[in-house]
Amino acid sequence: MIHSLEESPLYRVANPRTIVFFGVSNNKSSMGTLLMRATQVTGFEGSIYPVHRHDETVQGLKAYKTVADLPEIPDLAVIVLPGGIVAETLQACGEKGIRQAVIISGGFKEVGGDGVGSEKALAKIADEYGIRILGPNCLGVANPYAKICTTPIPIEGDPGFIGLASQSGSFIAQMYNYLARNHIGFSTAFSVGNQLNVDLVDCLEYLAVCPHTKVIALYIESINRGAEFIRVAQAIVPHKPIVAYYVGGSETGRRAAFSHTGSMSGPDDLYDAMFKQCGIIRAQSITEMFDICWLLGSMPRPEGRKVAILSHSGGPAATAADICGRVGLHLPAFTATTLEKLSPFIPDTGNANNPVDLTFTRNFSDFFLKIPQILLEDENIDMLLIYLFVPQDILKMKMASSGMSEEKVNETVDKMSWSIEEIAGELRQRFDKPVVGFTFRGMEELVNKTFIKKGIPVFPNPERAARSLQALVQYFEIRDTFN
Repeated sequence: MIHSLEESPLYRVANPRTIVFFGVSNNKSSMGTLLMRATQVTGFEGSIYPVHRHDETVQGLKAYKTVADLPEIPDLAVIVLPGGIVAETLQACGEKGIRQAVIISGGFKEVGGDGVGSEKALAKIADEYGIRILGPNCLGVANPYAKICTTPIPIEGDPGFIGLASQSGSFIAQMYNYLARNHIGFSTAFSVGNQLNVDLVDCLEYLAVCPHTKVIALYIESINRGAEFIRVAQAIVPHKPIVAYYVGGSETGRRAAFSHTGSMSGPDDLYDAMFKQCGIIRAQSITEMFDICWLLGSMPRPEGRKVAILSHSGGPAATAADICGRVGLHLPAFTATTLEKLSPFIPDTGNANNPVDLTFTRNFSDFFLKIPQILLEDENIDMLLIYLFVPQDILKMKMASSGMSEEKVNETVDKMSWSIEEIAGELRQRFDKPVVGFTFRGMEELVNKTFIKKGIPVFPNPERAARSLQALVQYFEIRDTFN
């Protein structure tokens, strides 16, 4: 295991000071140009050198006919060229003194036949010059903290805490908007492609010492260095959680993985056993992987598996209780003190037992602050799950029916937004227990988006919320066995 970012072969890949792009042109829609533009839009502060045999400028930047003409040795080469000329380009980079490269180009091991030999030729050049290569057949790296992005789509949203290593390139680019919408963000993302001489193990080591990474996510089609992977993962898990999604376990997944990156996948039960041995939490879908990462990176440690559920509707409360039970979480009875404190807030039509079903409440802050506080103070409760159903249109309609003008209604809704922010912030600050919401409404609605903005995850159904809470508990149980 490495002990600092600077020791990693990926350090200057993810944190370059200067970059040379091969395959860029004045065609704005070409792949190379899109990658260079993404790095520019991300705000890269170092020097960018486009190489073009004919044009003197490319996208407003001075271009160079060959890598030998560059005024300095770049930290990183990004190569987006036809497969037939990648080797000679890599050779020229080695002769220039470049020691890190991202090879976007495909047509190598993943296509079989001559592609296998072409990839071996790249490996020979890399060995000769000591070049560490991300790829080929990848989309490279995205690091919002270093403001570098070699994917066609620029980074969206603020930097965050999820570190990602993926054998899919486009998957990295596709996650930007998804994470940004949930105010999560990522720290650094690597697309390893065919893993010529940089693989998932190297990425794990980098992310383990990355100060911005709180949780590591892996998209896996195969693992090359099995024993090393296990050793490194076992060293990381006591300090940072690892969540993995493995796609090669089924026959259809195995065939897709081989045609994608030339990966030789293994049986599903073999990988399942490996993950358990490492302490890695296995996700059953991409969505679940990010759900679990969201909680692991944002919620405090729960002391146990005991959940309180708060709702103002019986059906969602019962549904949430059922799924909590199915995934191994418990709904204990409240203490007598808690029931006494709840009594003034529970109408005759409601239920004070766990799950709490109010059915109706007049006071907005009762449901979102006072009752949650009572539940979180209960010594029998480790976590709180809240059902969120506050349609903004209904709120406005009620206000308008009371005689409010449209201007006053909008003003009141704006004030409610500030109130919700204060409530959500207070729940996070006052209690060292996980608080999670679920809803069947859209995430763009006022309460939902405000809770998410303030760091309280909100899921679009109780299943995802409960499974993520279970994984949160599971990680700390695993960590205790390692310590």
